[in-house]
Formats: sequence, C-alpha cells, structure tokens
Amino acid sequence: MTPDAYCQQKAAQSGSSFYYSFLFLPPERRRAITALYAFCREVDDVVDEVSDPAVARTKLAWWRRETDAVFEGNPTHPVGKALVPVVRAFALPRAQLQTVIDGMAMDLEQSRYVDFPALELYCHRVAGVVGLLSARIFGYQDAATERYARDLGIAFQLTNIIRDVGEDAALGRIYLPQDELARFGVPPSALLRREGGEGFVALMRHQVARAREWYARALEALPATDRRSQRTGLAMAAIYRALLDEIERDGFRVLDRRIALTPLRKLAIAWRTALRA
Repeated sequence: MTPDAYCQQKAAQSGSSFYYSFLFLPPERRRAITALYAFCREVDDVVDEVSDPAVARTKLAWWRRETDAVFEGNPTHPVGKALVPVVRAFALPRAQLQTVIDGMAMDLEQSRYVDFPALELYCHRVAGVVGLLSARIFGYQDAATERYARDLGIAFQLTNIIRDVGEDAALGRIYLPQDELARFGVPPSALLRREGGEGFVALMRHQVARAREWYARALEALPATDRRSQRTGLAMAAIYRALLDEIERDGFRVLDRRIALTPLRKLAIAWRTALRA
C-alpha cells in the first residue's frame, strides 16, 4: 500500500463528515488534505485507544519526532511519507503540526475545563490550528481568511464536543466548562452517570447556541475573494451545522446515543454547498 493509499483508507474508514467534503477538491489538494486528516487521526487515536497514559505519552513523543522527520525528508510512517510533499507544496508550518500534538497531549493531562477560555485553548490546538493548515491546502489570497479558518475549526470542535458528551463521559472526560455546569445546575457526576434532565437540556441549548455563534463569526470573516477556494470548508460547515440542527430536533439526547447524519445526506449537503460556493 502506498502512503497516499494508506491515508485514503484511514480517511474513508473513519466515516467522518470531512471525508465527503474532500471529494470535490482537485486531486493534488485532495491528496494533501487527506494526508493532513490522516495525521490528525493517527495522533488522536493515540489518546483515544491507548489506555496507559505513559504509553500514550511515549507514542505522542514518537509522533513529534516523526513530524520533525517529515520536514527533514526522512519519515518512516506512511502518513509521514505522504506529508513530505504536502508540507513543501503548501508551506505548512512545522510549529502548527506540533501544536496539534500539544492539543492531543492535553487529553492526557486533564479531563475537565474550568471555563470556556480554558476550553478554547484546547479547541484552538486540536482544531483551530487544523483549520489554518487546511486553509493553506485549499488556497487563499486574503490573510483575513486565516481568522475564518481558525474560528471554523473551533466551531467544528465545539460541535464534536456536543455530539460526544455521552461517549466522552464514559471515558471520564467532561469538556463542557465546569462553571457552566454549575450555572445550569448539572453536577459532573450526573454526566458521568449519563443522567439528563431539564438542567442538562438548558446546558446543551447554551452549547449549541455558542457553536452556532462561532460558525457565524467564521463565515462572516471569510473574504469574498476566497469563498470559492475555501468551498471545502464551507461544505464541512454546512454538514456540521445540519448536525447541530439534528441534535436540537432530537432533544439534545446525546448522553446515551451518537446522533449522526447518514452518508447520503452528508454527500448531498456537501454537493449542494460546493456548487453554490
């Protein structure tokens, strides 16, 4: 299997909403964003699938060295090999790829966030920076597009957090800010037991409203000159905003189920958005 084929398989197997948006890119950019996505999946899987924190830290340290090797031209992992031409062709900053690993490492050090500024830092590292890297691959002329890309990445991560409240609680993680849990009268222990109620619904309504605000500010920041080149990000946003709508229609029942759109619906949304951009 070639490095590009490995990354393609990694992306396709994930079932991610992002995968459907990649389909509308030209081949070179599609290969590049698929390699970046595979990199993110690999380092995220370290945290999610390795139960021993010490082993996970060792694996992340290996990925830090592998990332340096990408820029030196001698990686050993298929994803690293796929990234070599990507970082050169699209001038991806080494520091930003390392920042993504910093974000994943936060999951090994903390499982609670005291307030939204603390959560925003996490979201910036694991998703906002990925937005910046993705924007470089998609291409842009106006530097203002960087603000759009970073804010859109954070909006995606906020949506993931909302969707995965129950799954994360099963792992002992609570990303919802602790001060907001207190404000809505939802004790952390209730989330860990996956117990809902009126307070939880109000809390989740607040989370969804904030995520929508981040989408709105991101889209408002996108210059018209770069709208066409960034249509893949716009397709992702359309899919994720539809997911928020679905979560709301289902009564925010994210503690005991994973709410998702069907693959056909994701593809249709991505297609319509790409055509309109």
